[in-house]
Amino acid sequence: MAPSADQHARVIPGGFTVLSLRFSEDDAHAALHQLCVKEHRVRAESSTNRPLDRTLFVLNVPPYCTESVITEMFSRFGPVQSVELKERPGASEPSHSGLTKHFTDKHRQCFRVAYIVFRHASGVNAAKRHPENVPLVVSTAERPVRTGIQKWIQQYSDSLIKASSLQQDIDQFMNDYDRQKEEEAKRQNKEAEQQQEDEEGWVKVTKGSRGVKVRPHSETANERTLQKEKKKKERKELLNFYTWQHRNTQKEHIAELRKKFEEDKQRIAVLRTQRKFRPY
Repeated sequence: MAPSADQHARVIPGGFTVLSLRFSEDDAHAALHQLCVKEHRVRAESSTNRPLDRTLFVLNVPPYCTESVITEMFSRFGPVQSVELKERPGASEPSHSGLTKHFTDKHRQCFRVAYIVFRHASGVNAAKRHPENVPLVVSTAERPVRTGIQKWIQQYSDSLIKASSLQQDIDQFMNDYDRQKEEEAKRQNKEAEQQQEDEEGWVKVTKGSRGVKVRPHSETANERTLQKEKKKKERKELLNFYTWQHRNTQKEHIAELRKKFEEDKQRIAVLRTQRKFRPY
């Protein structure tokens, strides 16, 4: 049904439509809160969580409006697919599904912005045509919103963590961690076997899958090579550690050369006697 002359939507500069918000049906004489809504059309944003033709951008959302409350209020315009609340406008951030529910960050209590995604584009158009003098009600008999001390008691109760639930999450985390460590150990052992050196220092290179770069040496093989070089250096250093050892080594080397020289002289003498000596 089309709105009458005194029931029409009010559009302000910037293309925003003003919607009135009342906390409860009993507050007929209380001041109304105002929301500013417009169709979300940021073409530079590539997020699929905010379709351009089905997303409604809402400003000045009060702290007592949660995702469930906003979903119920805006369901009068059409089926709501999702609601995203943020402290300031910005690109959609990926949800941290890997974090446990017990260690998620708490949102600051402040006025926020909302991105409401309808299942159909008609929901956005219906919200933009809603008259200002017909306020949306936050707390009703079917969906009461707690305030004051009741809200604080509810928040405190929600902050308490059941020991059984926490222990279940801890066990699941430790099982995943143990599985990752086992896979890492198997991978390192496999690399060590592939890069195993033989006695002469050769490494057997196996053909890997196509498109995969095979590393010539793994960390284990590199450490083994460094240890061998270190042992060789230590042996060389200990061989001539003392001065007398170095002097004896030189004497033995000179004696060996003299011995070879005498053997060569004798062999030359034998060849001369046999007349088979051909020096040139």
